[in-house]
Amino acid sequence: MKGDGYIFDPTILREYDIRGIFKENLDTNDAYATGRAFGTIVAQKGGKTASVGYDGRLSSVALEDSLVEGLKGCGLAVFRIGLGPTPLLYFSVHELKTDCGIMVSGSHNPPNYNGFKLMLGTQPFFGEDIKKMGKIASKGVFSSGKGSEKKVQLLVSYVNGLLSAYHGNKELKVAWDAGNGSAGEAMRKLTEKLPGEHILLFDEIDGMFPNHHPDPTVKENLLSLIDTVKEKKCDLGFAFDGDGDRVGLVDELGQILWGDQILAILSKEVLEENPGAIVIADVKSSEALFEEIKKLGGQPRMARTGHSIIKQEMVNTQAMLAGEMSGHIFFADKYFGFDDALYAAVRLLGVVSRSGKPLSHFTPNFAQIHNTPELRFQCSEDKKFTIVEEIKARLVKQGISFVDIDGIRVTNDDGWWLLRASNTQDVLVARCEAKTHQGLEATKKFLTSELNKSGITIPEELT
Repeated sequence: MKGDGYIFDPTILREYDIRGIFKENLDTNDAYATGRAFGTIVAQKGGKTASVGYDGRLSSVALEDSLVEGLKGCGLAVFRIGLGPTPLLYFSVHELKTDCGIMVSGSHNPPNYNGFKLMLGTQPFFGEDIKKMGKIASKGVFSSGKGSEKKVQLLVSYVNGLLSAYHGNKELKVAWDAGNGSAGEAMRKLTEKLPGEHILLFDEIDGMFPNHHPDPTVKENLLSLIDTVKEKKCDLGFAFDGDGDRVGLVDELGQILWGDQILAILSKEVLEENPGAIVIADVKSSEALFEEIKKLGGQPRMARTGHSIIKQEMVNTQAMLAGEMSGHIFFADKYFGFDDALYAAVRLLGVVSRSGKPLSHFTPNFAQIHNTPELRFQCSEDKKFTIVEEIKARLVKQGISFVDIDGIRVTNDDGWWLLRASNTQDVLVARCEAKTHQGLEATKKFLTSELNKSGITIPEELT
């Protein structure tokens, strides 16, 4: 494609990043084109340097090679930080003060997926920016120059930074599950120096994820961790996604704490030190979380789902803390404002250690809430947004009010339900919540009725 315009498959230019199936709609040509088009944007803004990292997927090495060549073709000096979690890439941009960063990663998607997460300076690059990059590629008018490359080892510095964030009293027994994702080595180095006893699961980086899929929002993927916590009598357990920017949490009883519960625990510490601070949660989060933030003296904000969107919202509002149901947790009180699962784990360890209480005692308000987990069900890429718009139109005709910052969130006397189209997968995402069991059933019935009208097969969890 050198010297010519390049047309990306439009399905890979997502809202938060670039993502597709290797050798189907994403290959090394796309990586090179991303390097040239994104590198052009960086160069036109006066940028001269780039950080590049990659995860443990089998296709990542080849994609990273081509990406680097594209960036060099724009005259950029590229720092290759190698294999590691996405937060290591984010860290490198701050540490090396590079003008941009790109992570080659398929995140939590199946092994045959891959893609690119982009930073312009220390800010996320997403949405309209990605569309603009696609247009630059199609025109084929790129900045040119003779760039360079240099391998840089930052893992030790990154881990030392994580260690410095730990402040605890009581030593804990902890289980850690990397899911064979790219956080494995960093997790191993971190736990070697943390106080307490640490039991590691699946810390070998393997892009085929042979033990379980690395997505901590799905209960089945946490079963090994739950069993280990119970059998070894651990105080708590952590799980990480494929590229280490999302955290899963299990208490000493083997119960899963979801993203909104994690955020509630962390909010107390942050708001004690930053009274009145803004805390952001995504639209899928429990009403109990927003009430808890208010009770703690904070200012809750509901935001659209998406790691890039949340990071931008944090910048816009100067929020100290943010999180998503998916396990992305963002700290700006004592950290850089990006999502880092290992850093979140260290902060949680400190909270539990200093409290002297078991983790199961931290979220009593959530025990009074009846809700579903995050529900995902298949819906083709060409239909998922249309279905949401269909249901929205019917609600308007019925005079039913809703929040539509991201999909539809409908609140009534019984509780609330949410329906949104995923920006990363060919699925619809739903969640229901109420203060009573009867209310939850009524809320689920309301949602299923609307799904039925649109010809959607009802997921088992809603029946």
